[in-house]
Formats: sequence, C-alpha cells, structure tokens
Amino acid sequence: MLAQVIFFTIILAFLITVLLSPVFIPFLRRLKFGQSIREEGPKSHQKKSGTPTMGGVMILLSIVISTLVMTGKFSEPTVKTFLLIFVTLGFGLLGFLDDFIKVVLKRNLGLTSRQKLLGQIIISAIFYLIYKHNNFSTDVRFGDYSIDLGWLFVFFIIFWLVGFSNAVNLTDGLDGLVSGTAAIAFGAYAVLAWNQSQYEVAIFSVAVVGAVLGFLVFNAHPAKVFMGDTGSLALGGAIATIAILTKLEILLIIIGGVFVIETLSVILQVASFKTTGKRIFRMSPLHHHYELSGWSEWRVVVTFWSVGLLFAIIGIYIEVWL
Repeated sequence: MLAQVIFFTIILAFLITVLLSPVFIPFLRRLKFGQSIREEGPKSHQKKSGTPTMGGVMILLSIVISTLVMTGKFSEPTVKTFLLIFVTLGFGLLGFLDDFIKVVLKRNLGLTSRQKLLGQIIISAIFYLIYKHNNFSTDVRFGDYSIDLGWLFVFFIIFWLVGFSNAVNLTDGLDGLVSGTAAIAFGAYAVLAWNQSQYEVAIFSVAVVGAVLGFLVFNAHPAKVFMGDTGSLALGGAIATIAILTKLEILLIIIGGVFVIETLSVILQVASFKTTGKRIFRMSPLHHHYELSGWSEWRVVVTFWSVGLLFAIIGIYIEVWL
C-alpha cells in the first residue's frame, strides 16, 4: 500500500507541474514577469533576459496538492506534514516577494539582505515554537553520536533553515541545476524517511521529487521558465526541515553537498577578495567558475548532478549500512 502511495505521489506531482506549465508560462509572459540578468554575471547569460521567472509557484502548488491528497490516502496528515508545508510555503512566499520586487518593481536585487534575513528568522522561529510545543527531540545526531542542545536548539534551527534556504538559492544559477540536484537530495531523504518509518515525511519528499522533475521538463537548457527565489528558497527551507524532522541534520551537509560547496565558494571568494584583493575563482558561485573556464552550461549542470548523486549515495550508505 505504501509503495503504491509513494509511486503515485511522484506521478501526481510530476503531472501537476507538467500540466500547469503550458498554461502558467504564457501567463507569466503576458504579465511581463521576465528575469532580469545581472550585468556582472557571465555575458552568455544576457540572452536569458526576459525568460519568465517565478515558476516556483507551480512547484509549490504541486508539492502541497500532491502531499495532502496522497497523505490522505495513507493516513491523516500529522503535525510533521503541517510543519513541512508551513516552512515550504513560508519561504516560498518570502521568495515570491523577492521575485515580485525584482520583476514588477524593477529593483534587480529584490528584497534587501536584512529584509530577507528577518523573514527567514521569523519563519524559522515559528517553526521552532510549533516543534517545541509538540515535544519533538532537541537532539542533533550524526551516526551513533548525538547531543541534546536544549533551548539552544532554536538557534540551530534558525541557522539550518536560513543557511540551506540561501544555499539552494545560490545554487540556482544555471538551467536545470537546482531542479536536478534537488530531486536527487529529496529522493535520498525520501529513502531515509521510509527507513525510519516516517512515512508522511517520505510522501512529502517524493512529492518534491515529482514536482521538480516535472518543472525540469521546462527548466532544462535552454530554460523556458525559471523557478526564481519563489522556488529555490522554498526548496532549501523544505530540505532543512526534512533533515530536522528525521534527526539527520548533519547528514544534510553530505546529501546536500553541492549546495554546501556552492555556498563555501561564495564565502571563500568574498573573504579572499576582502583580505588579499585577489579572487580564488573566476566567478562565484562555483558553477560560474566552470562556465568561465570554457565548460558548456549543460556540461556544468550534468557534472553537478553527478556529484550530487554521489553525495546522496554516500549519505544513504552512512546512515543505513554503517
């Protein structure tokens, strides 16, 4: 029964996104919700200017609908299902505001860093209050080792949700890059949630897999639509939430290794330039470095997908077999 629910969840989420896209993409074009490309980015990206963005709305609709429908087929939605949807929609709304400011108000940088950070902290704090109210564990675990953070867990949650939502957001710079790496990472957590008998988390995870694979049909190079911050912030917040609910927080550093490396490349680039005046990479995040080194966009994306798959396999192996 559960295997059927998991299978049909992926199919349903995939079909919702695929069927919505031919309607939603022209709608975005009519509203002139086209992506503005930053001038300091790779010159080859300027031709992408005007490509419809905010496609993350389709991903969010697909995730929520398929999760609620298919969870209802298996059991009543639990507080964990609510938390997953709350964080996903909360970060998605924040990303939507950021995208709206960029494409409608024509302010290319969107929300200010402080505004975005404040919104992320508020959503994370509300998540913690609900989490704590339901007496969920405040342990952080890796393998056989764990530590109870107690009241300090609130700061860990804020750091994890904010950090990974921004990490996925930074990774969203090439056609299909985040769609593919997210499908792999969420798929890995679906396996691990199933292994823990956390079936509602597994159903949500595969709903994301189906939704982003459906989106990839239209987001693969050359992209007909971008997910925007609406999608990337939501996906980052969602995978961090899954890691917390499954008590596999630290494992996310491995399973989400591509997101971590992309973020570290930005941190190292900024630190190096500010301290020495020299850049480590041709451009950060790291995917731009390889682009400017002569790699085609598709080659960069497929390579990063492959690395993400390797990290996912390593993560599952560590948790299940070690």
